[in-house]
Amino acid sequence: MTEDIGKLVLRVSVGLMMLLHGIAKLQSGVGGIAGMLAGKGLPEFLAYGAYLGEVVGPILVIIGLFTRVGALLMIGNMLVAIALAHMAELFTIGQMGGWALETQGLFLFGSVAIALLGAGRLSVGGLHGRFN
Repeated sequence: MTEDIGKLVLRVSVGLMMLLHGIAKLQSGVGGIAGMLAGKGLPEFLAYGAYLGEVVGPILVIIGLFTRVGALLMIGNMLVAIALAHMAELFTIGQMGGWALETQGLFLFGSVAIALLGAGRLSVGGLHGRFN
């Protein structure tokens, strides 16, 4: 049972923190991302993918339904975010001595852990014995 509680804590914490970024994008749009994509010669409409990785994925992860799919959406989101906006900081140490991409790294590797672990029994999918 403690493993399932640990999975729940991981899912809810990573999912909620990512969802807050998604809510901000729902309120203010994805124009900044579209601009970064255009700057790299990519189609601007791909910016709407942020809604998949920052709204749909986190909701699936939080409730524990199709959890691994949700985590994969979040992983893809973070890989794109790092590639578009943070490559210059990839090997940089921040002012306080930590990795400059700590937040992005925690989202990315937390999502990888969720994808590998699944939702556990304390989830919508776990209640039905599938879809987690």
